[in-house]
Amino acid sequence: MGGTWFLGKAIAETALARGWDVTTFNRGRSGVDVPGVEAVHGDRTVQEDLYKLAQRGPWDAVVDTSSSELPPRDVRLAATALAGDARRWVHLSTVSVYERWPHEPLTEDSPLLRCPADADQSFGYTGEDGSPTKYGFQKAGGERAVVEAFGDEAVLLRPGVILGPGEYVGRLPWWLERAKRGGRMLAPAPAEQRIQPVDVRDVAGFAVQQAAGTGRGAFNVAHPDGISFGGFLTECLRVTGGDGTPVWADPTVLAEHRVKQWTEMPLWRTHAGVWSVDARRAVEAGLRCRPIADTVRDTWTWWEGNGRPVDHPRRAEHGIAAQKETRILASL
Repeated sequence: MGGTWFLGKAIAETALARGWDVTTFNRGRSGVDVPGVEAVHGDRTVQEDLYKLAQRGPWDAVVDTSSSELPPRDVRLAATALAGDARRWVHLSTVSVYERWPHEPLTEDSPLLRCPADADQSFGYTGEDGSPTKYGFQKAGGERAVVEAFGDEAVLLRPGVILGPGEYVGRLPWWLERAKRGGRMLAPAPAEQRIQPVDVRDVAGFAVQQAAGTGRGAFNVAHPDGISFGGFLTECLRVTGGDGTPVWADPTVLAEHRVKQWTEMPLWRTHAGVWSVDARRAVEAGLRCRPIADTVRDTWTWWEGNGRPVDHPRRAEHGIAAQKETRILASL
């Protein structure tokens, strides 16, 4: 479900490389179909289109990467329509489904937000401090819809931040461009803070593995080792050849200047649990994560080679304006 950009594209390419027969289902508007797939175009929110898709089956598994902006009732519509034509369903969800994310460390046993499987787009709310999120409620309802349709053959993958070639949100490309520009770079202290972004190709490999396997239930998908924020920026400077120098600002200083966490300063958030996601269950089930330095390097190679993602409105949210950064740096 999806299959033309970023994670969906990586999953299709990974499955093809393993000799699988791959069908992709999408509207045909957001990207180019991967060569070698059987492309079926349709709208997953239209029952008639789903029934036409079901006639192309059966399949060993469905891997759903295209439900991030859909309400639970639309996830349920697709899962129910395909339940008789697929053995299992691998669902790309998010750590935002947890009740206490990002305030507390997470395991798969952490309490979840509650949302019915038939909820529409109005269900849920976003808290005053940005947690929980309406998005998290909606994704929790989507998980419930899949489990109701597929039972023990439902696999729920809950990534945090996914980076890598093809990234459309723009977190890593922004830092790479900022490193290339050089000079004094505003950076969120402490430099030793570890972050856990995971490479899109590693998520794709794990999703394909789970589609073929017998694993059940939920898996947190995060880098088990991570990298320090200082190490991350060092890699950005190294691969771009930038001559920048990070200037580490205390979170209280950034707050005084109203720097928005997560967006104006990509990957920075002060909550205790945001980078404390336990991924041991996924690692034990076969998740393998390359060093984050490799993700930084390969993303720059893609970006420098005129790599451009599918246009997405979230991209405009990321990165601090140069004038604001200069003003803050001058005050330090």
